[in-house]
Parts: sequence; C-alpha cells; structure tokens
Amino acid sequence: MREEFDFEAALAALQDGQGLTGKDGILTPLIKQLTEAALQAEMDAHLHSAKPANRRNGFGRKAIKSTTGSFELATPRDRAGSFEPQLVKKHQTHMSDEIERKIISMFGLGMSYLDISGHIAEIYGLDVSNATISTVTDKLIPEIKAWQSRPLDSHYPFVWLDAIHYKVKQDGRYASKAVYTVLGLNLEGKKEMSGLYLSESEGANFRLSVLTDLHHRGVERHLDCHL
Repeated sequence: MREEFDFEAALAALQDGQGLTGKDGILTPLIKQLTEAALQAEMDAHLHSAKPANRRNGFGRKAIKSTTGSFELATPRDRAGSFEPQLVKKHQTHMSDEIERKIISMFGLGMSYLDISGHIAEIYGLDVSNATISTVTDKLIPEIKAWQSRPLDSHYPFVWLDAIHYKVKQDGRYASKAVYTVLGLNLEGKKEMSGLYLSESEGANFRLSVLTDLHHRGVERHLDCHL
C-alpha cells in the first residue's frame, strides 16, 4: 500500500526548524506521494490499452535522489514486463529539478483541470498520449483537492505567509509564479502547514484571497499575520 504524506510529522518537523526544501526537506514526502500516484496512473493507462490482456504484478522499489532529499519510490510492475514508466524511468535514480518544481507548483494550483493537465503535459512531453495525461491528471486531482480543502482550527494567534518563486511555462513562455506557504500557530503553540497557493506575484489582493480561503475553511480569527 502506498504511504500517504504524513502531515502531522511534517508539522513536527516544522517545529524543530526543518526546512520545506533543501536536503531532507519537509516537502520530500509530498513529492514522493504525488510521483507514486502519477506512476500508478501511468500503469492504469498502460493496462487499459494492453493487448493481449495484462495485469499488475506488485511493486519494485528504488532509492531516488532529489534536491529536497532522498526517498524510496514504489514503482508498479506488470505481469508481462512491458510497462515503461515515463515520469521516472526504470533505471532513473534522480528526480530532476524541473519535475520537483512542477509538482510543488501543481500542488499549489487551484482546481483548474486545464492548469493541472498542462503541467502534466509539460512533465511528460509529447511522447505520452493524451489519454495517459488525462489518466494521470484524474489520479492527482483528488489528492490535491482533499489536502487543499481540509478543515482548519477556528483560532490562530499568528499566521505566516511566505512565497517560493518558480518559473512556469505558460502559453509558450516562461512566467514567474509565487507558491505561497501558509503556516499557522495554533492555540497549543504548535505550527501548522495550512496550505499552498499559486499566484502571479506577491500582491496584496492575492494575500487577501488566501486569508479569505482560510476563513472559508474554518479560521474565524488570526490575531497577527506576518507576510
């Protein structure tokens, strides 16, 4: 069974001063989870088009190195041995910086199917069919949506908003995007990772929209906000 991203462990790591990115960053398990979900979707598309009939045959495991840290990746296998994953190829042991950036920025996107599908298309390139891209997108959207919409506590003495900047290809050109990281200090004195949001810039209007979303997810009051 695929291991889910442990948000409680991530929050504990934040309390201990561990970084979001860099060696052994807090976001490493998130990259692992979404990468494994994408590989599962690749396998679904492969089995759907397989002739003669094929089926799953468990998982292989390999160590993957990335800029956010190293992790063990569970890669699906098929009985016929014909599955050739595209996101992380069979003998690939290093996750490219570009894939990591796209996964993080994709996680910060709103629920636009076209935006997420566009990211998937960029990751996989032109060698993968539209059906595969659609299958992968359908696999990732529920995981992203569930985390983004989860309820929050009603009161936070402090809320921090910070941004990580990425270059994202849009309409044939690369544009600068800001992925907001939102941290809240709850009434027990513990920091919580409340959300990730993608924006064109660090403007005041977007910061207001982030705070509005937090309110809709249950936050009634934050005594202080640090930008």
